[in-house]
Amino acid sequence: MRTLIYVPVIHTSTDLGSLAKDVAKRGIVDLGEDFWEKHRERVDRFWDVVLHYFDSVDVSGAKIYQDGMVAEGEIGRKIVEDVVKSGSKNYELIARLLNRGAFLVKTEDFKLVKEERDRLLTITQAKSTTRKLVAFIKYKFIKNKLLKKRDKFIAQRINETLHDGEKGVLFIGAFHNVKKWLPKDIQIKEIKDIEKISEYYRLLPFHDKHRKRFEELGRYLVSKPEGNGLASGSQSHKVEAK
Repeated sequence: MRTLIYVPVIHTSTDLGSLAKDVAKRGIVDLGEDFWEKHRERVDRFWDVVLHYFDSVDVSGAKIYQDGMVAEGEIGRKIVEDVVKSGSKNYELIARLLNRGAFLVKTEDFKLVKEERDRLLTITQAKSTTRKLVAFIKYKFIKNKLLKKRDKFIAQRINETLHDGEKGVLFIGAFHNVKKWLPKDIQIKEIKDIEKISEYYRLLPFHDKHRKRFEELGRYLVSKPEGNGLASGSQSHKVEAK
């Protein structure tokens, strides 16, 4: 039996690199500066909870799979160190896990990650509203197809590199569905319900209309995960092998 802790990633501005400024600007325009700041604080608290959770998890020998990670070994470690310096809590946690005996594994196809990032940059860097709209429509048209390709590649990498009796940790964006493509002999432990995390983000632009549900999800976001991710008793997921 193979074990995989499934951690939904909520990106902070430091994780977004050159996209961060435009995302923050859009967030302030759409949601208001006060609410955007409250959202950012909530995301930081989410990562504090996740960091604390892993303090009690035995990760010696565990394999780390990270959303967007296109390298491993010395190059992968350098990427982690550089992003940690920018203030990323996601990568700060990965650095901690590596220092405690975990191993970083190349998780994604560079070409697929670059294609998505290039399309997003085209939107944010468009010089006119018309060009921005055209770039956005093109991205929306291919987004789901591209996400599916990435998810299948990630699942394949996990299947190829996570061997019988080994444990792994997957940090993956809330709108991904890697679980769908994983073989059923992999025992999955979700420390947070990824559906609730993605619902939080779907409701974010409409929080005023769904205030009660949005606040419920916000409290869930920063609540303490249950159990020990690598302890016995986790249940295998029910997805058919692909």
